[in-house]
Amino acid sequence: MINDTAVLDGVMETDSPQETSARTILSGIPEGRSADHLPVWFHERQQIAWSRFASLPMPARKDQPWRFSNVAALDLTPFRLGEVLRHAQRSEILERSVGLRGVAGRIIFADDHLLRRDPLSEKLRQLGVVFQPLERAMIEHEELFRKHFMSQPTRLGSEKFAALHEALVTSGTFIYVPRGVEVELPIEIFHWLHKDDASVFPHMLLVADELSKVTVIEHFRSTHPRRRGFACGVNDLVAGRGAKIRYVCAQSWSDNVVAVQVNTTTADRDASAMSLNVNLGGGYSRFESFSRLTGEGARSDLLAVSVGEGSQEFDARTLQSHESPHTTSDLLYKNSLSDRARATFGGLIRVEPHAHFTDAYQTVRNLLLSDDAEANSMPGLEIMADNVKCSHGATSGQLDPDEMFYLLARGISAPVAQQLLVKGFLNEVVLRFDNPALAAKVHELINAKFARIPRS
Repeated sequence: MINDTAVLDGVMETDSPQETSARTILSGIPEGRSADHLPVWFHERQQIAWSRFASLPMPARKDQPWRFSNVAALDLTPFRLGEVLRHAQRSEILERSVGLRGVAGRIIFADDHLLRRDPLSEKLRQLGVVFQPLERAMIEHEELFRKHFMSQPTRLGSEKFAALHEALVTSGTFIYVPRGVEVELPIEIFHWLHKDDASVFPHMLLVADELSKVTVIEHFRSTHPRRRGFACGVNDLVAGRGAKIRYVCAQSWSDNVVAVQVNTTTADRDASAMSLNVNLGGGYSRFESFSRLTGEGARSDLLAVSVGEGSQEFDARTLQSHESPHTTSDLLYKNSLSDRARATFGGLIRVEPHAHFTDAYQTVRNLLLSDDAEANSMPGLEIMADNVKCSHGATSGQLDPDEMFYLLARGISAPVAQQLLVKGFLNEVVLRFDNPALAAKVHELINAKFARIPRS
């Protein structure tokens, strides 16, 4: 149950959908959709982004950033702009938005419309912490917002989708943590897909100033396990000098959702940014992560676990960009794949000429639970500096037969034994995320996914 003290920011109480809701996303920016409640400068920026989207070609499998990808899944013609939900639908979604027990603040969206915001405590607000819907932040904190909103280039293949996002985004979350402030409890964000063929463009901009600390978890969910939908999200994490950011992306879309998520992380001098991506849902899900280490002593940890079954496909592309000396990055991705599930990974560690004493790692491990499961891994290094320590590797294999025999010999059924071993395989990644409450939530989501997989 959501706290009754929640703030309803711009929630529409009408049971009638917006006039523009029936338009497909390929019809362009609806007249008046942005101009009604967004600043003129942002509306003009969206018009430019739409022109860029229209001019860029759709990805092709022969393109290197889309190698091994199922680009046929990226047909956008069926998808429509989100509608305002009726009161009963909103109430049901709010009841289902159950996450962590203790949070600093919570915000809930459905089909790109704000349903509810549980505000920060008075203490955090007095310290200057900002936790607002995007459309308010771009007005009340215009200078800071304009400085960081989608300010980093999209370099991993989804330039067209980033332009589409910028053209059609109207809602999302802005978080700012001032210098030296620590937000002890996590901030929680929910994005829901509800109606069939709905599209959402979730956005999260997090700016952590010098020596600040903050943890954020974003949930991406569908209200119905089979409804078709499209999600095109962007999140930007900005860690100032000595700041510490922890971020979890918990993706549990329905089986028929096509999702593209673009992440950029920038870490300044002595800053630390750790992200954990949990990929459980979606028919086709692509995640791009561009991590920039711009200040000496900066660190970036990129973690991911994926549990694929049926014909699910997870497509991950990463770039660890070391742009200053004495920087560290560590990537650990683990995928569990059964039935005809597929995982593709393309990652690069890039060390600039002056980024001496870089320490960078990239590890991808795939667990194939059926003969039809498939994993394609393409790790790479591009080193232009001396005195560095960099390594990469990718492995694919099956469950250890001795471990299976050990469990079977103790009366544990084969399906349960398999799940225990898979959970142990994934647990290495979850344990790296040093937050017990979030680790417990991730285990809960993984267990829920296994409970939905039929046991043979």
